[in-house]
Amino acid sequence: MGAIMSALKGKRTLITGAATGMGRATAERFAKEGAELILFGLGGEALDEVAAKTDGVAVHGDVTQKVDIQAAIKACEGRLDILIGAAGVIFDDDPETIDDEVWDKTFAVNTTGAMRICRAAIPLLKKQGGAIVNIASVAAQNSGPGMASYAASKSALITYTKSIANAHGPDGIRANVVLPGWVRTPMSEMEMAQLAKTRGTNPEEEFEKIRQTICLRRIAGADEIAACCLFLASDEASFISGTQLVADGGGRKK
Repeated sequence: MGAIMSALKGKRTLITGAATGMGRATAERFAKEGAELILFGLGGEALDEVAAKTDGVAVHGDVTQKVDIQAAIKACEGRLDILIGAAGVIFDDDPETIDDEVWDKTFAVNTTGAMRICRAAIPLLKKQGGAIVNIASVAAQNSGPGMASYAASKSALITYTKSIANAHGPDGIRANVVLPGWVRTPMSEMEMAQLAKTRGTNPEEEFEKIRQTICLRRIAGADEIAACCLFLASDEASFISGTQLVADGGGRKK
């Protein structure tokens, strides 16, 4: 742990989607490891709470809006060492019934928004080298029911992040992706609530069904995904770039 702590001490870090879930957990973990945080996202008071807890700077905005991205980059004050892309949305849809607006909204946040914040951050990262860690999903490799748009958007995010690694490795920029499986977050709780309503059950019953399909027989905590981001952002991962770190509890049992 000591090596990772020294690697993040004083590292200026921009985190998108920082108000809740994996973004919030990553902010809290990075703060403990000495990072200087710029927290970008929606969430209103929730984002302010995270900023107060982590001694970070809150930038309220939407990754789909260029003017908001510009405000987040401005808050970095000319220097950036780490970018964590944790903003994301999911809507229930399937290939035959995809709604154009849902598809467009999902890609606007999960893929285009991520691209725009990375594009804006690269000039700062090039100054001294740095790390980009985007959070995708194992759904990108094996989409489940109701995840058509979501899975496609996360698959595109993986490919885009690898493009950064290829293009900007010579600039000292490392770019990697974390692929979480099921994680206990407000987003997954919403999914389980919707599923339970459809099936006439309750959310905890649906979570339990999922637990039984995972090798480790449990759902991840958001802090566990934050630990993956910490590793990839730190100098402990200094020769890792253009790759995917799968954190899904061993996947589904055979």
